[in-house]
Amino acid sequence: MVLIELVFWACIALILYTHGGYPVVLWALTRTRKLSDALAEPDPMPTVSLIVAAHDEGMSIVRLLRSLNALDYPRDLLEIVVVSDGPANRTLEVAAKAGADVFFEVPRRGKVAALNAGVDRSGGEVLAFADANAQWEPSALRWLVARLCQPGVGYVCGQVRFTSSGGENEEGLYWRYEMAVRDMESRLGGVTAGNGAINAVHRETYLELEPGRGQDISFPFELTKRAWRAEYEPGAEATEPLASTIGDEFGRKRRMMTGAWRTILGTELLSPRGYDPLYAFQIYSHRLLRYTTPILHGLAFVLNLFLLGQGSVYVATLALQLALLVAAALAQVLPARPLLIARYYVAVTAASAAGLWDYLRHGVPATWEKAEGTR
Repeated sequence: MVLIELVFWACIALILYTHGGYPVVLWALTRTRKLSDALAEPDPMPTVSLIVAAHDEGMSIVRLLRSLNALDYPRDLLEIVVVSDGPANRTLEVAAKAGADVFFEVPRRGKVAALNAGVDRSGGEVLAFADANAQWEPSALRWLVARLCQPGVGYVCGQVRFTSSGGENEEGLYWRYEMAVRDMESRLGGVTAGNGAINAVHRETYLELEPGRGQDISFPFELTKRAWRAEYEPGAEATEPLASTIGDEFGRKRRMMTGAWRTILGTELLSPRGYDPLYAFQIYSHRLLRYTTPILHGLAFVLNLFLLGQGSVYVATLALQLALLVAAALAQVLPARPLLIARYYVAVTAASAAGLWDYLRHGVPATWEKAEGTR
């Protein structure tokens, strides 16, 4: 029984640490470290190819291209490339009318293959990437390029803000928390994941990934292993729409986590070789523990049942676990903010477990469907 108690409390401690303790430790380690806010623009400024993979897009890509054509980066140094992943919904026609410089279609093989094709057809010294449903702020590209051109930096992701029509999804709250964590990680060993809405690499640091892997999680750690830094630039801002319902968010997160589990289990993400100790600490604290949270929750719940006769503390811990589930269920009929947050947490935790199940059964599908939600 002592062993069961030890494992139970270890599960609880790891859950609390990855969500709450890790940011506190990061804050303590980085409170005297600052990234420079006064970034000097490179002279001369590099040429940039801004690449978008699209499938079955309509007004979303029009809004994106309008924002890209409004960037305050010198237009003669900017090349906007749209790759249509399979023929659908007049994507190329729309892209041409909305101001893309290069636009072409590839056989439908998924987002990663489309981005690889876009890189092959582009000519910029810097490669920037945007989601088709994002919109960039006018100064975003200048901030990305200025950060990317700092010594030793090989990858930069920007800040994503979310627009909402008043739905039930609490992803915006989570992402503000996540951006704060990435800001601190950037000041320590470097970010452990980026985002597809707004990021950039040097052409020489671009990695041609195989289908099923995503740039968001693969580029930062792969480039870190190659002695580059992966950083976050809050001045490079983009917006994306939130998925309006928790069901949509669950489905999106489930697809994302299928790919994340492929990276965790099928690459050297967890291998300490090539990392400095600080970055390895971040990978294990943020990526490994965050993604295994559903396993820790499930194990804690089962062990708690075995421990019910061992004292009132275990009645209280079981009550707290059940209260979280009840709060998530009540959000359906009583959409109070605390209940919606509880439901969001339960949904994304379950999505991670579902993504692992999908990966173990079927692997990672290469193709994707357009989404009104984030990233």
